[in-house]
Amino acid sequence: MKLVFAGTPEVAVPALDALIASERHDVVAVVTRPDAPAGRGRRLVASPVAQRAEEAGIEVLRPQKPRDEAFLARLREIGPDCCPVVAYGALLPQVALDVPVHGWVNLHFSLLPAWRGAAPVQHAVLAGDEMTGAATFRIERGLDSGPVYGVITERVRPTDTSGDLLTRLAFAGSGLLAATMDGIEDGTLEPVPQPADGVSLAPKITVEDAEVDWAAPALRVDRVVRGCTPAPGAWTVFRGERLKLVQLGPVPDRTELAPGELSVGKNSVHVGTGSHATELLWVQPQGKKPMRAADWARGVRIAPGERLGRADVG
Repeated sequence: MKLVFAGTPEVAVPALDALIASERHDVVAVVTRPDAPAGRGRRLVASPVAQRAEEAGIEVLRPQKPRDEAFLARLREIGPDCCPVVAYGALLPQVALDVPVHGWVNLHFSLLPAWRGAAPVQHAVLAGDEMTGAATFRIERGLDSGPVYGVITERVRPTDTSGDLLTRLAFAGSGLLAATMDGIEDGTLEPVPQPADGVSLAPKITVEDAEVDWAAPALRVDRVVRGCTPAPGAWTVFRGERLKLVQLGPVPDRTELAPGELSVGKNSVHVGTGSHATELLWVQPQGKKPMRAADWARGVRIAPGERLGRADVG
């Protein structure tokens, strides 16, 4: 089939690579978000998908909005059979959805109808799901509600961050998307409507959502840190400044400390929660690179009784 691939971030690149490598399909163009400012100089930088497409000699379309007339005219001119999508980042109007014969087929990183929305992997980790996966579905009007072509499953490991899990799903899902294109082309796949039961929503996780509540149980604190890593980054407050929490670890002796209270050993830093203490392994102070929590604690010279968190929280 003649394909126009839509995607933007690094997580979409494995799927693009899988389709480029396919002997059955021809990726003739990609649709991606416009170049965006990045780095200290805030220079405009092409998206990872755009960079990969340019390396492969594939036409790149960067509409400000996918309802732009110039973009729609070019899409009609190309005449794709299908438009596979991975994390494109913009809502597609019906006029664009109607162009390809087989529609737009999205690779979504959850077992639909669970976790419809922008942050399915983060919410799976935050909720403590033991199993998740990816699904391919035909995009229609409505939030990730279209009929499903295929699914794969993936176990959520106890130490997974959302970044770890998303990386695995991106590579496993790339094969699912390629297989879905094959099945659509040869007529062996028909999408199945999603069940009405089991729907859950996964809205974008904000910086405010990523603040740790030390009065919560240690299990919840751990899920927030893992679920918000690498983005937007779990954080707390220490001496009036934000402290990013990169990695936690269990405390074998379940040291009893008040919520947010710090206890510093020779090579360890423990902090109390609403249930039992947890260990800070890696942190990132404002304006600095991530560092071992023990090194950070030695540098700031934590006094007995000092706590993490805002005084008005928890």
